Amino acid sequence: MINRMMATLAFAVLTAFLGILMWYVPRWDLGAVVLATLVLAAVDLYQTAGERDKDR
Repeated sequence: MINRMMATLAFAVLTAFLGILMWYVPRWDLGAVVLATLVLAAVDLYQTAGERDKDR
């Protein structure tokens, strides 16, 4: 449970950081890289959150 919360918090922080970056550097090529980064991070979050806790 704590792993899922930490992963969600990390994804939110990454999204905020990349959003601020896009706000100050509005370039379409950077936007494509940011989008790809967020998609990969979201897929990883989904796969990680779907796993059962291995501690139990």
